[in-house]
Amino acid sequence: MRLYPIEAGNFKLDGGAMFGVVPKSLWSRTNPADSNNMIDIAARCLLIENGDRLTLVDTGMGNKQSDKFYGYYYPWGDFTLDNSLKKLGFHRDDITDVFMTHLHFDHCGGSVQWNKDKTGYEPAFKNATFWSNERHWKWATQPNRREKASFLEENILPMQDSGQLKFVANPITDFSEAKELDFGIFFADGHTEKQMIPHIEYEGKTIVFMADLLPTAGHLPIPFVMGYDTRPLLTLPEKEKFLTAAADHNYYLFLEHDAHNQIITVKHTEKGIRLDSVFTFNELFN
Repeated sequence: MRLYPIEAGNFKLDGGAMFGVVPKSLWSRTNPADSNNMIDIAARCLLIENGDRLTLVDTGMGNKQSDKFYGYYYPWGDFTLDNSLKKLGFHRDDITDVFMTHLHFDHCGGSVQWNKDKTGYEPAFKNATFWSNERHWKWATQPNRREKASFLEENILPMQDSGQLKFVANPITDFSEAKELDFGIFFADGHTEKQMIPHIEYEGKTIVFMADLLPTAGHLPIPFVMGYDTRPLLTLPEKEKFLTAAADHNYYLFLEHDAHNQIITVKHTEKGIRLDSVFTFNELFN
């Protein structure tokens, strides 16, 4: 097995929305904002090569939306999913599996593309199986008012219409080996219903793809919860339980949305779980 970070693009989000009720005077110490109160955000995906299987975890925003849509998110930098794959010698047609932690547009938008010749939406990975879970799929396709703007039909329904969609079974316990895939999954419900957090055993380390359970290193304090979370009072115990395990077992936390920190470890302190070390992927594995 080999792992590769895939930078699918950088953008910005409102710092207040990213940190909920936490005062700016606190969160800006780790996540400084610009004059519009926007903070740097990454769309960092993970590619898992294991024999003949090539699995991509999340796909970023994609590039099919209007300029007006992207204008709300202030794209910056030169990263794209296709260029990141190309640098590693891969093409999107090589991808055999696309695993979506959840179906918010910044995590799955790149899974579907607009085909101008067919004038329609289609899967962007024609040879891949797309993985979600049944409860989250229902949540996304019958969205509540709070999340409706994050669940875009054009990002979601073409995967099912193509016949390429499969569901991971919900686990009975927090950590469960997903037999269909090359990693285990932790399910979390505070951000959205049945968000899936992959954990991968790799070169003697446990790598956890944090998605929106821990967006950035600045979100480590337990009360630092996004305003986007649908059940913030559920996020609190989910974070505490997970981060305690991460500190106890020295998990390596792969940060999808932290534009400036790829991988971190955490430790117990008198103030709770806090940052221990920061790594780039290459520092750890090359």
